[in-house]
Amino acid sequence: MKMHSILTVDDDENDLFICTYTIRRFDPGIKVLKAMNGLEALGVLKDTTPDAIILDINMPVMNGFEFLEHYTKEFETHAPVVAMLTSSHHAADREKALKYDFVKSYFEKPLTPENLRVMTELLENEKHGA
Repeated sequence: MKMHSILTVDDDENDLFICTYTIRRFDPGIKVLKAMNGLEALGVLKDTTPDAIILDINMPVMNGFEFLEHYTKEFETHAPVVAMLTSSHHAADREKALKYDFVKSYFEKPLTPENLRVMTELLENEKHGA
């Protein structure tokens, strides 16, 4: 199953650019949605449910963990694949993120085609109930 849309959530415009560029190189057919923080992402998600969300941890206004808390409470339907993409090397951050059943991956920046292949495989597994 191919991904049709990905929401990228990051406060760093350079990181958003790299994500968008990498996604478009990986598959030009994927629609890239963008948000600069967790609060903005929640607003985007009121109108659409993407196949995947790529989420930074450290952001102003609402960070990645605060986003996950609100996302859990406010939305019954979650994106099949949520991946954390962060510069954090802390094991505690990884453990905290992966406690959410819909967070399927934890990658370190920058986003790579291999990260996207992993996300595509995870989406395939989710669709087939694996």
